Amino acid sequence: MPMPSAVDLAAHPLTIWQGPLGLPDFTRIGDGDFSGVFDAALKAHEAEIEAISGNAEAPTVENTLAALELGGEALDHVSSIFWCRAGAHTNEAIQALERDISPKMSRHFSAISMNERLFARINDLYQRRETLKLDAETLRVLEKTWKGFVRSGAKLDADGKKRLAAINEELSSLGTRFGQNLLADERDWALFLDEADLVGLPEFLKSAMAEAAEMRGQKGRYAVTLSRSIYEPFSTFSERRDLREIAFRAFTMRGQNGGATDNTAVVRDMLRLRAEKAKLLGYASFAALKLDDTMAKTPEAVHMLLDPVWEKALEKAASDQAELQRLAVEAGSNEKFAAWDWRFYQEKLRAEKFAFDEAELKPYLQLDRIIDACFDVATRLFGITFEEKKGIATWHPDARVFVVRNADGSERGLFLADYFARPSKRSGAWMSALKSGYKLGHGSKPVIYNIMNFAKPPEGKAALLSVDEAKTLFHEFGHALHGMLTDVTWPSVSGTSVSRDFVELPSQLYEHWLTVPAVLEKHALHVKTGKPMPKALVDKMLAARTFGVGFATVEFTASALVDMAYHARPDAPEEPLRFEAETLERLNMPGTIAMRHRTPHFGHIFAGDGYSAGYYSYMWSEVLDADAFAAFEETGDPFNPALAERLRKNIYAAGGSKDPEELYTAFRGKMPSPEAMMVKRGLV
Repeated sequence: MPMPSAVDLAAHPLTIWQGPLGLPDFTRIGDGDFSGVFDAALKAHEAEIEAISGNAEAPTVENTLAALELGGEALDHVSSIFWCRAGAHTNEAIQALERDISPKMSRHFSAISMNERLFARINDLYQRRETLKLDAETLRVLEKTWKGFVRSGAKLDADGKKRLAAINEELSSLGTRFGQNLLADERDWALFLDEADLVGLPEFLKSAMAEAAEMRGQKGRYAVTLSRSIYEPFSTFSERRDLREIAFRAFTMRGQNGGATDNTAVVRDMLRLRAEKAKLLGYASFAALKLDDTMAKTPEAVHMLLDPVWEKALEKAASDQAELQRLAVEAGSNEKFAAWDWRFYQEKLRAEKFAFDEAELKPYLQLDRIIDACFDVATRLFGITFEEKKGIATWHPDARVFVVRNADGSERGLFLADYFARPSKRSGAWMSALKSGYKLGHGSKPVIYNIMNFAKPPEGKAALLSVDEAKTLFHEFGHALHGMLTDVTWPSVSGTSVSRDFVELPSQLYEHWLTVPAVLEKHALHVKTGKPMPKALVDKMLAARTFGVGFATVEFTASALVDMAYHARPDAPEEPLRFEAETLERLNMPGTIAMRHRTPHFGHIFAGDGYSAGYYSYMWSEVLDADAFAAFEETGDPFNPALAERLRKNIYAAGGSKDPEELYTAFRGKMPSPEAMMVKRGLV
């Protein structure tokens, strides 16, 4: 591995991207390249920060704020490739590097945020901001930058800065460990079955399980894995209650199996350090610290949203469970109704109430056609088009590359997508960027990617999605559009660089277009006949949209409430799992429903800082998305051109250039109440 001094950042394929379409040349990047390039890029960025902070000239927007925003390009480039690999296609070498690089990066950025000379220059501009005649976006960037420095310890004394840097470094290492432990539990567990064990399973699931078994060296058998794309349909369709129980227990015990991959101590230490960090920075709790820069602002405001929803969800789940238990008794079950029975009997109830089951929809939801639907909706709303480019090397052969063009044919950026589950990929679905789009300096075109975990079909067969998976595809593509349509000057407010409880609006809103009848008619075509989904089946699917809402809302809201309970207290619980149990008991959590994300595998809040004290934000944004789509429904045209242009300008293109309430009001004319969301969910 080369020494840092031997790395030429001006020529290395990790930092100078000279592959096809301006992408990195992935064919020239090896696992052994990252360490040396990271070290060299960190040193280069340190030199840039020193030049800014040591500048003898008086601070200006150009020599301080813009220089800070545009600095560290080599570090940005190597980081974006590395973190993509760490999530989407990891191995032991990448994981070892992740454990090394995470604390290094934390140290590096702590040093920048606590650099007294640099903060003095930012502070000088901030104190003079009213006299600098700044445009609104630049003023917002200056204010956010100043607040970011203060929230990162710029005003602490020397001892406080030292302690905060140590806390941040340790939290970074613990977050990496949490994620790697979870990946190991998910990767290493599989329940191998034979043909006789597959009673009740539809063909699409058998194919996915056969592929998963072959991938794990058990050709000819079938594997239940802990990927949601297999676990959830198995729990839904398997007639074998004993196997459903085994799968349920494995799924809910991820990260809590003892030994080297157990996350119990990791969570305890993270909560303790977060509470200490908040106290050090003068906040009553870690939730108060995290919510300070959001739409909600306080834990109390979060509870004003979550608590009424929780009560309604409990009522709905209780009435649903009574019906499910009736079905179980009618089917001859003498067992006590349990959590591994819920999905199974819920599907039976759906068939009884709406005369269809999920398996009937699958043949109409081909992955490639749902991708086309995503693109088609974007074209109709925003005028952009997508052209796939084959044969371009990326981080994995499954990843696909699309050129994104504006309505006039000019290139807007690139979109990459990696759709299939594999053992080297962490679970879930997400959007990120290899490059953000902005106009400052020489400017940058966005290079955005989506990662999914759909079950890979056998060679020559089409991948089929459930309705939930199709919604996930639209959801993450909504995030991607937020990155691709960005039209701002400053990098730090580009794309998804918005408050956590606003960032889910563009993604959740986009989900609504999946079930627009014109979209289904064009793209939901049967895998064998090519015929569109019959109107009768579409009507049943739409009628059943709020079916199962009690279960779904309880499992989500329980996770959001536990997240807030952990982080809104001034200290940290000594035994987090006992605290989880006590919190759920206090909330009257049904024993027949599990949290969507139990503590030991709650990657949103523990595999890094992302959604800590912020899991509620999906529901906060749902209040906005229900109201926003209602705006289109009120016009009678889901593609209303004038409304679509307001949506593009104020939501998808604006990034964090203005306050989110200002942006939403510019689109809709007013802020919504939670009622539209409650109605949409079928809770009132």
